[in-house]
Order: sequence, then structure tokens, then C-alpha cells
Amino acid sequence: MRIAALRPLAERHMDAVVDSFYELLLGHPDTRAFFPDEVTVGRVKRLQRSYFLGLFAGRCDLAYAQDRLRVGATHERIGMPPKWYIGAFRKYLSLLLERIVAEIPDRVEAMAAFDSLHKLVAFDTSLAIDAYIAANLDSLGRQQAAIRELSTPVIRVHDRVLLLPLVGAIDSHRAQQVMETVLVRVIEDKARALILDIAGVPVVDTRVADHLLKTTAAVRLVGADTILTGVSAQVARTIIQLGVDISSMVTRARLSEGIEHALKLIGREIRPIGDKP
Repeated sequence: MRIAALRPLAERHMDAVVDSFYELLLGHPDTRAFFPDEVTVGRVKRLQRSYFLGLFAGRCDLAYAQDRLRVGATHERIGMPPKWYIGAFRKYLSLLLERIVAEIPDRVEAMAAFDSLHKLVAFDTSLAIDAYIAANLDSLGRQQAAIRELSTPVIRVHDRVLLLPLVGAIDSHRAQQVMETVLVRVIEDKARALILDIAGVPVVDTRVADHLLKTTAAVRLVGADTILTGVSAQVARTIIQLGVDISSMVTRARLSEGIEHALKLIGREIRPIGDKP
């Protein structure tokens, strides 16, 4: 195999190639940060030598592919952008081309050998980048799930009483997320009352009101009442001007009033210490 025949050449020049390879990486502040000390540099150079020489075995089996996928996932985990990976391999190929041309007199044979090596490195790079992208998408998915969870923090304020403080704009996607989240929690906690506090929602228009009404209806179907709190004078005026009918919802201006109402639904009440029942 043409690539395997190049191994003696690679063994003679690999130290110089690796040194030049890392001279490029360490010459940029963005990539230098990934190699904090000489011990780390020495370790990764040894690994790189072993990997580069392994290319000249010409082996592309499952173990090889799994190793390259692992490398791509590792680069994503440490935050090394693919542009540095691609640029470094271009440097690596240019260094090898110089040595192949210098040692193989027949230029046609030299370029054929380099072309074979180029194809293998391109395949290697594509595996690593695919793994990088897959790992990055997985990370983004986890981050988005965490953000969604933070944006709908259902709080258990008492036995069978839940509170969802809404903050920020409510679009169709978030409204669906709110409904799914509260339904699951109402069922899990066997809640009797759900308090939706909209004091942190900047705009309540027809669309937002419709979302709130749908959530109220869905919650009622699983056996709980919805109490809308945080209704300011401006919000109340807007809802009236829009002609939105929210008569099916229990509304309170302040969260404290909503909590008091919710407690009454489960046979509890708030009163000063020392007061007789």
C-alpha cells in the first residue's frame, strides 16, 4: 500500500514535523491557552507523534474511526474551535509534502503518495469534525433544556398549591412549554391550585391572554384551579380595551392575595400568631 510505504520517511521526519506543527498552534494566543505548561505540551506532542505515525499504517477500521470520533468530542468539550483543527492539519500536510517531494525523486510518484495521504487525512478530519458538531449539538440541547427549566420554575408553596412566576415575553413556543410544565407538576403534586403570577410579563396582549386562558382550561381538566396574580392597573385596562373575556379565571392584584385564596381552596388560612380560630 502506498501510504504504508511512506512510514520509513515519516519515522525519519516525524519529530521535526510535530515540532513545526505545535510551533503553529503555540504561536497563536487563542490556541496557546489550551497548553498551559510545558508538561502538557510534551504530553500532547507524544500523543501527536503516535497518531501521525499511525496514519501510515493505512488502517481505517472501527477502532480507528472510534478514536477519531473521540478526538472530535474532546475538542468540543475543551472548547477548541474546528478552524484551528483544520488549519493545523493544512500545516501538517504542507510539512509532509515538502519532505515527500525532497525524498522521492519521481515527482509523479511523490504526488501520488501525497494524494493518498491527503485523502486519508481529509477522511480523518471529517470524522473529527462530525463528532465535534454532534457533541456541540448535544451540549446546546442540554443548555436549552436547562434554560427552559429555569424559565418555568414551578414552586410548591404549600401542600397542593403551586406557584409559577412568569417573567419576560410569552410567545407561542414558551406558552406551550408553560402549559406542558404546569400540567405535569399539577398531576405529580396532586395540586388543587396553581398560581400564575404575571407581574414580570411586560406586555399582556390578546395572544398572551389567550395563552393564559388555554392554560387555565387545561389545568381545570386535571382537577385544579388557576389563580392569576400580578394584574396591574395597566394590564387590567389593556385586557378590557382588547375585549378579552377572562371571567373564567380567578384574578388578584397581588401575589399575597393569590396565595391566601389558594390556601382557602385547600381549607387553610393565614392569620396573625395568637389569633383564636
